[in-house]
Amino acid sequence: MPRGYHWLKQPYALFGEEREHMRQVIIIGSGPAGFTAAIYAARANLKPLLIASSVEVGGELMNTTEVENYPGFPDGIQGPELMAKFQEQAEKFGTEVLYDDVTSLDLNGPVKTVTLGSGAVHETRALIYATGSAYRKLGIEGEERLSGYGVSWCATCDGFFFREKTIAVVGGGDSAMEEATFLTRFADKVYVIHRKDSLRASKIMQERAFANEKIEFVWNSEVAEVLGGDSVTGVQLRDTVDGTLRDLPLDGLFIAIGNDPRTHLVHDKLELTAEGTIWVDGRTSKTSVPGVFAAGDVIDPTYRQAITAAGSGTVAALDAEHFLADFDDASVEVPAAEAAEVIVA
Repeated sequence: MPRGYHWLKQPYALFGEEREHMRQVIIIGSGPAGFTAAIYAARANLKPLLIASSVEVGGELMNTTEVENYPGFPDGIQGPELMAKFQEQAEKFGTEVLYDDVTSLDLNGPVKTVTLGSGAVHETRALIYATGSAYRKLGIEGEERLSGYGVSWCATCDGFFFREKTIAVVGGGDSAMEEATFLTRFADKVYVIHRKDSLRASKIMQERAFANEKIEFVWNSEVAEVLGGDSVTGVQLRDTVDGTLRDLPLDGLFIAIGNDPRTHLVHDKLELTAEGTIWVDGRTSKTSVPGVFAAGDVIDPTYRQAITAAGSGTVAALDAEHFLADFDDASVEVPAAEAAEVIVA
């Protein structure tokens, strides 16, 4: 039996199946990974409980206008509409969606405990953690207001909308250079705005950007404000050396200063990677704790796309289903007397 799974030899009843708030599967997160996991778990008759945020439901797609690269929608679809369809499908098969915030987790032992902001406590034998990641923001005037109207954090998602336009990328790392280079496929001009006079990106990424005729670097500058009424018309730049301000006309602004996986609930509970994402075993969703599975951007430091998150949610649901099947087989096979001896030991 795999290391850490010795408690599977205990009888089913000992894990509190009769408890009022015991669930077979609880899913934390309401993005593509969470809802896809819910669809698969519900179709497997696991009656999942999906805990969505009380404020931000639907993940990053809720901040996206037109989505044109999700399969099955050749004419495109609005981000919020796509997430509504995810939820509708999950609920159709029996998923219960709860709008509350998880405040703490107890992942020790076979029963995982989820405590909510309302004070309610739910227990489960299998937990799927799909909280996604958050793009780092500049925190400046106009950034939130014009999100989806010229301000973006995803070149792959939104670059197509800026054909023959003038845009800018904020950042100085590999991600910023990759985004800027990619955007030259569409835009006529791409500025790279960086607050220093040198980049922190790898040498090869720098060389690619420097060699691209469509890219122009704006050194020693930071964005002080995003300008525009209904859409982006430019940015106000602040010189980081002398503090002077100037305006730069633009049609769009891409912010590429990194992202942070939402792992605050599992620090010191699950093993993390060097990138800060949750560690999983190979191509599975199995974390360092038996019975806990992770999916979506919270395990993905590279791709961070809705379609890859959805696929990851599928893996998590299937892994959880197999885990529960093994759990049931073990609990049926071992007599209670033998299990009691295991507990005492």
